Amino acid sequence: MDLIQKVHKTILGYSMLSGKDHVLIGLSGGPDSVCLAIVMDRLKTEFNLSLSAVYIDHGLRPDEIKGEIDFCKRFCDDRQIDFYSRSVDVRTYVRDKGSNVQQAARELRYRVYEEMANQVGASKIVLGHNADDQAETVLMRLLRGSGRKGLSGIPPVRSEIIRPLIDCSRKEIEDFISDVRAIHESSLNYVVDSSNLKEDYFRNWIRLKFMDEIKTRNPSVIHDICRTADIIREEDDYLEIVVTKTLMRLISRKSDSSIELFLVPLGTIEKPVLRRVLRRAIDAVKGLRGIDFVHVEDIMKLIKKGRSGDRLDLPKGIRVIKDYSLLKISTEEPARIGEYELQPSSEVQIREAGIRLKAVVDAELQQETDGKTEALFDADAVRFPLKIRPRFEGDFFYPSGFGKRKKLQDFFVDEKVPRDERDRVPIVLSENDIIWIAGYRADDRFKVTGKTENILRLIIIENDNKKSN
Repeated sequence: MDLIQKVHKTILGYSMLSGKDHVLIGLSGGPDSVCLAIVMDRLKTEFNLSLSAVYIDHGLRPDEIKGEIDFCKRFCDDRQIDFYSRSVDVRTYVRDKGSNVQQAARELRYRVYEEMANQVGASKIVLGHNADDQAETVLMRLLRGSGRKGLSGIPPVRSEIIRPLIDCSRKEIEDFISDVRAIHESSLNYVVDSSNLKEDYFRNWIRLKFMDEIKTRNPSVIHDICRTADIIREEDDYLEIVVTKTLMRLISRKSDSSIELFLVPLGTIEKPVLRRVLRRAIDAVKGLRGIDFVHVEDIMKLIKKGRSGDRLDLPKGIRVIKDYSLLKISTEEPARIGEYELQPSSEVQIREAGIRLKAVVDAELQQETDGKTEALFDADAVRFPLKIRPRFEGDFFYPSGFGKRKKLQDFFVDEKVPRDERDRVPIVLSENDIIWIAGYRADDRFKVTGKTENILRLIIIENDNKKSN
């Protein structure tokens, strides 16, 4: 089977193209991308394709770039492929983001692919990763301690990105170019990226030293590793379906900076699935991306063995809190309410808690309350204006129905109030005495009795935006 037939089979096998696609080719001028562009040009009639190509200058090899761009432009002009070149500043990105050069180059490169695809109206981004790249990637991830998902290698299809050469070896690609040069285009050539020859990059060391040594002992090692990656990927796809169904039952609340998961059934999930559930949950929250594998293992230990109130402080300001019924992963700093005053027949906005507190004085009892969202007090026993503030160390009150004094800290523990929520609970005072833990319990000393002449009703009103969340 020649290379074009092999690529044709790969495209059909992975449903890479749908017909009438406009494809954007990532063209570096190296053998892989040159081979890819030739093959796509050969197949454009059968798949009814429109072709564009983009060269990306990473700003790392200024002496080589002009020659590479000129080569790629001539190559595309000869085949009537629309050609574009774009530049990115990898070094500045590394400085600002703190990532390494390879990771920064990759992130910026894929960003340009997406932007260019939108600009030219391309439905597919076609990249030249081959079977050797796949094997090298699997080995790199294995040596770095990756899990099953990482060992599944480079996906042949990921969203709009396709890799038609993923089943072709580097030798097959080089032989194909040699054949094209000998039969059709004697002037056909490709450029060599000098950075690919430096062994100080981990991937290059794998390629230039490690893989060459393995191939002398096992010539079919590329095929064998890729086959293993395919098997792992198929199993990974199945597990992802299980994870999706599981995660749907777990999410309590999610925002751009935090996610809350129900501990039941989270705590009973077996580790192989739990690890993936956590990874997926973290990846779904923009502000949490970047948590490493080791951190996921720490989170699993917290779920399985941690006590309520235990927490992890991870890099980038990420906190993981195990509360009574929820696991919260967040970059949000715990909110603490300010200090306010409240007079009868008025209300005050407690912005940090997302609520309003309203005070009404009645001459007689209108209806009973639950003491949580509404509470009743002897209006003549309190002093106005009422003070509203967050908890302070040493706070105590006399909980209604309890019969004796209790520390507020102990009350919060008994009521299972999450630690990160405690500073958001409004504490309502008459002078220096707590009369109500808003949302939880009133103080027994200010309760309505048979001798009460005027009744103070305090009401929690949730803000509309909080209700919508």
